[in-house]
This record gives sequence, C-alpha cells and structure tokens, in this order.
Amino acid sequence: MNQIEFKQRQIGEIVADDFRTSRVFTEVGIDFCCGGKQTVGQACEELGIDVSTLEIKVEEIKQEEFNANMNFKDWSLNFLIDYIQNVHHTYVKNTLPELLFYTGKIANVHGERHPELIQIAHDVKNVSEELTLHLEMEENVLFPAILSYLANPGNDTKSTIVSEITRMLGEHDFAGGVFDKINKTTEGYKTPVDACSTYEVAFKTMKQFEDDLHVHVHLENNILFPKALKL
Repeated sequence: MNQIEFKQRQIGEIVADDFRTSRVFTEVGIDFCCGGKQTVGQACEELGIDVSTLEIKVEEIKQEEFNANMNFKDWSLNFLIDYIQNVHHTYVKNTLPELLFYTGKIANVHGERHPELIQIAHDVKNVSEELTLHLEMEENVLFPAILSYLANPGNDTKSTIVSEITRMLGEHDFAGGVFDKINKTTEGYKTPVDACSTYEVAFKTMKQFEDDLHVHVHLENNILFPKALKL
C-alpha cells in the first residue's frame, strides 16, 4: 500500500482488518473506535503526526506473529454477539459499581484539594447510567433483532436494526467522549504525589475501563454494526 492509499483509509477499517494495529493508534493518541470513520490523513493532521512514520509502525506490527483467534472481522455475527456480551458486557456490568464507589470516595476525600475529581465522579455517574440502559437495549432489542433476521431473513426486523444501531452509535460517542475528557483532565490517569491507595486504584480502574471500552466500541462500530447493516 502506498502512502496516498494509507492516508485515505479509515482508521476503523485498518484495525478491523488487523487488530494488532490498534496498539499503534493507541500509542499516538488516535481514536480507533468512536473515531474509526476518520481517515489516517485526517487524524494525523489533527494531531500533528507524521503519516510516513505512522505507516512504518503499522507495517512493522503486521510482521509480528498473528493470532488467528483475534481475527474478529472473520467471525460470524452470532459468535461476535456472544463474545461481546460474555466478555465486554460482563466486564462493564462488573466494573461500573467499582468505578462509582472509587470515584465517589476520592471526590469526597480529595475533592477540596483536587476539584477535578468532583467533576470526574459526576461524569462517571452519567456514563454508568447511560451504559446500563445501553447494554439492556443491545441485549434485549438490537442483538435479538439481528439474530432473528439471521434465522429468518424474511421477518420485519430491518427497521429495528437500523434505528437501534443509529442510536447506539450516538451513545458510544457519548461514553467515549466522557472518558477521553477524563483522560485529558488527568493527563493519562497520572496520580498526584498526595494520592492514597484508593486514589491509585480509582485511576487504574478508569484506565482499564477506557481501554476495554475502546475495544468494545471498535468491535461494534467497525465490525458488528456494518455487518448487520449489510444483511
């Protein structure tokens, strides 16, 4: 692939073709999930990144040993839906209560010296409420509609699939945007010198949650949803 073709490719497509490349985009701060529709050229221009250097890194990582189990793009819709629910939905459900507890606690204890923690606790609460409803709608409406159409292509679930995917994309943008803001506010989840152990755990949990969210949203935005819309 020449540099012009590389610049014109969408970030989400590159990561969908080879998930290993997500590491390269993450390292340079390029959003491959909610921002997956951006082209490489657009993303590099926004962040002041040299396209040729990025292309070299992407090509280098493709030379590493490939794990066929991570080739999400070739998975069936049924299997991909099961994976998303069992891995990412379960992680979100298990981790949100911890996030709410830890961010609320450090806001109460350290909020006077670090007022940004109060806003972070508020943002996490909003994301928790949004994602809880979001997962319910995916599991009870969107995913069953996709599976129903796969089993019986003649049934009338097309409009449900299209409308739900449109709404889900907006909700993904909301959750991703909130954690992007928290990431920037905390300078990549760096804790201050006066941070206690709970402070450290809260920031570590938020970072892990954002990392998982990136993969979760990528699998839906850039693989599951496009496949479902092609049915």
